[in-house]
Amino acid sequence: MDDIEIKHKELHRVVPTAIICKDGKYLILKRNLNKKAFPGKWTVPGGGLEVDDYINTEKTVADIWYFAIENTLRREVKEETNLEVENIKYLCDMTFIRPDGIPVAVLSFYCDYVCGDIKLDEDSIEHAWVTAEEAKNYDLIDGIAEEIEMVDKILNQKPNQGENG
Repeated sequence: MDDIEIKHKELHRVVPTAIICKDGKYLILKRNLNKKAFPGKWTVPGGGLEVDDYINTEKTVADIWYFAIENTLRREVKEETNLEVENIKYLCDMTFIRPDGIPVAVLSFYCDYVCGDIKLDEDSIEHAWVTAEEAKNYDLIDGIAEEIEMVDKILNQKPNQGENG
């Protein structure tokens, strides 16, 4: 950490990511080799919040836009994979500092596949639908396998049967 120059001590890049669920499997993408952070590693779709994700839309109330992160996530998933998703739910957050010194706050969500055929943009070079167990066989960015496992446990919880169930 000592050799990384932090470019912004107060500003962060905000990046929502999506663990997309379809038929008990999860979509992972292999990052392009020219990416600034984690080139060639496997991850899940997502990308940075942009002012354009909300500034040109009607304000929800007064001077506030609600759902900007969710709108960013839907846009990024569509751009990166050509898929549409629904039932977006918050999972966890994490932060890191990119090699270029930009701090990043990642908000991880999980959601359901709705429709679309995979068409990757220039950010990714491969894709796979994997189970939580199969995900461990890929060179994933640290923490992604654990996040997929968290989602898998949430989705596979049995409803409470009660004391006599």
